[in-house]
Formats: sequence, structure tokens, C-alpha cells
Amino acid sequence: MTEKVLLVDDETDFLEVMAERMAARGLEVTTAASAHEALQKIEEETFDAVILDLRMPEVDGLETLKIIKAKQPESQVILLTGQATVQDGIAAMKLGAMDFIEKPADMSVLMEKIHSAQANKMLVVEQQLEEKLKKIIGGRGW
Repeated sequence: MTEKVLLVDDETDFLEVMAERMAARGLEVTTAASAHEALQKIEEETFDAVILDLRMPEVDGLETLKIIKAKQPESQVILLTGQATVQDGIAAMKLGAMDFIEKPADMSVLMEKIHSAQANKMLVVEQQLEEKLKKIIGGRGW
């Protein structure tokens, strides 16, 4: 199964090159050059992984992460940054980021993270469906 990835970065040259590299590895890649564009795309479809730049103008990666997790808790978000701090990494994990990777990202490491993201998302979705099923069965007194 091909992983669907949303790649979000305000640096358009970086965005294009990374999207090409990911597509060459068999991923279905959608790009967004801003947090607003990314949030719109998340409203329209679901992704196995969201690769999100930490430092963006207007709305930064941490704020975007909060919004994504509020709208789609099952989303697997990997933050990507060229200016990482320990505090940023801790904040990202507390907000529900799956991982935090520094630029330039090693593609083999990033691919492993994306594969893990897909597996994690499948588990979360399965748990959500199981909870819904329990509520349905419990509500009917079967």
C-alpha cells in the first residue's frame, strides 16, 4: 500500500526537491507551502503522515500541529526543522508529534519514519473503530 504524505514547508525549492525524492521512493506526495494551505488539504483528505516544517511565517509548525491533532487526532505528524532546540522537540512531542527530525533529513531515516507513521495511524484508527463498535453494541444491550 502506497503511503500518502502531506509535505509542508514554506521554502518552495526545498518543498519541490523533497516531494520529488519522496515520489521517487513510491510515496503519494501532496505539498503545501503554508500552514493555511496544509490545514485546507487536511480538511479535504487524510494522510498517512504529515511532514511539517517547524519554522514558517504566519503560523508556525507547533501551532499547526495543535490544529491538526485537534481536527484529526489520528494524524501522524513528523516535524522537520533546520533550527532545532531541545525545547522545541519536547514541545512537539507533548503536542502529539510522532517524531522530530533535523534538516537536511536523511531520506532513509525519513522513509522509516513514514512507514512507522502509516502503521501507527492504522492502529489508532482501528482502536477508534473498536471504541465506536463497543458503544454501538453497549447502547443496544446485546
